[in-house]
Amino acid sequence: MPTFTFEGVNRFGAIVRGERSANSREEAVAALGRQQVRVTKLAEKRSRLRSAAPGRVGSKQLAIFTRQLSVMIDSGLPLVQCLEVLAEQQEDKNFQRVIRAVRQSVEGGSTLSAAMQQFPKAFDNLYVNMVSAGEAGGILDRILQRLSAYIEKSVKLKRQLKSAMIYPVSVIVIAAGVITLLLWKVVPIFASLFASMNASLPLPTRVVIGASRFVGSMAGLAIFVGIAVTVAGAIAWYRTPAGRLKLDALLLRLPLVGVLQRKIAVARFTSTLGTLITSGVPILDGLEITAKTSGNAVVERAIFAVRSEVEAGGSLAGPMRGSRVFPSIVSQMIEVGEQTGAMDSMLHKIADFYEEEVDIAVKNLMAAMEPMMIVVLGTIVGGIVISMYLPMFSLIGKLSH
Repeated sequence: MPTFTFEGVNRFGAIVRGERSANSREEAVAALGRQQVRVTKLAEKRSRLRSAAPGRVGSKQLAIFTRQLSVMIDSGLPLVQCLEVLAEQQEDKNFQRVIRAVRQSVEGGSTLSAAMQQFPKAFDNLYVNMVSAGEAGGILDRILQRLSAYIEKSVKLKRQLKSAMIYPVSVIVIAAGVITLLLWKVVPIFASLFASMNASLPLPTRVVIGASRFVGSMAGLAIFVGIAVTVAGAIAWYRTPAGRLKLDALLLRLPLVGVLQRKIAVARFTSTLGTLITSGVPILDGLEITAKTSGNAVVERAIFAVRSEVEAGGSLAGPMRGSRVFPSIVSQMIEVGEQTGAMDSMLHKIADFYEEEVDIAVKNLMAAMEPMMIVVLGTIVGGIVISMYLPMFSLIGKLSH
């Protein structure tokens, strides 16, 4: 937000000078006019570098801010005062700058939704559209309550997805590190010992020693570098539309993770769309916002296809049934909601059902993967250790004879 230096005359006839942040010259003049200052000179300040644009705001902080704002508005406090109090209480300096900039815009005559729209990294399209609907309907406090509840549910879903993915990935990384350390540092000690004793080595021991020499050689280093480059390339490819679509489709087809991903996508879709429709956002705008916040390219494409059918005059349930992305029970319940005129409540019921399903799916995934990981890791590490002790057992047997 630009800063303007001004000079003017106050109501007592005295000359006043200072600075004022505003989105435009007109907004700065209007804000000073409400303070009974008649502006005579106004110029945008360019003498120093502007601060960096505000970054992203955490979902948890946003949920707390939204709930506090709804309570303060419901209590009858003026909006500008609410924003000023919340800015002073905010510990995150980045979010504090955002709130203060929003307050200045509102004080300058802007609506709350228009002021928030200037900071898309803090307030996304869903947030802005719901606030706009609340302002238009005069129910901003209730809309903010629904919005905070939605953000809290969204945070819960993201946390569940992360917990389901982080555990197996972390176990695989730790296992790979332990195995690499054994082959690189421990096995060569045993190999030197066996070489000095001219011991006859069984096949498992020879295989492990060969793997150890490969890991310690330049070829092993090249393999590791190649894996790192491949992972970096896959991440870069995922950031392209085609790569994201293919990888997201692959995730949905995986046996355990795919089921969880689909349930999370359905829960997010129904919760988001239900919250938007309840808040008074038009169905076409709601579908567009929901598609962009789906988190999966395949689901996003399916929702946009549904939106095109609805825009052409069709129903919501029909194209959802034909997309093969959403379970049949979802399209059936939405069809009942369309026929009874209770679409929003039906969407919330579906969201509640699938959020419980996500809880169960995460627990089942953890219960299934934990013993599998332990067995695989134990088998590999135990196999390496046993293969190193096999020649010793043979030597001890010979000595005993």
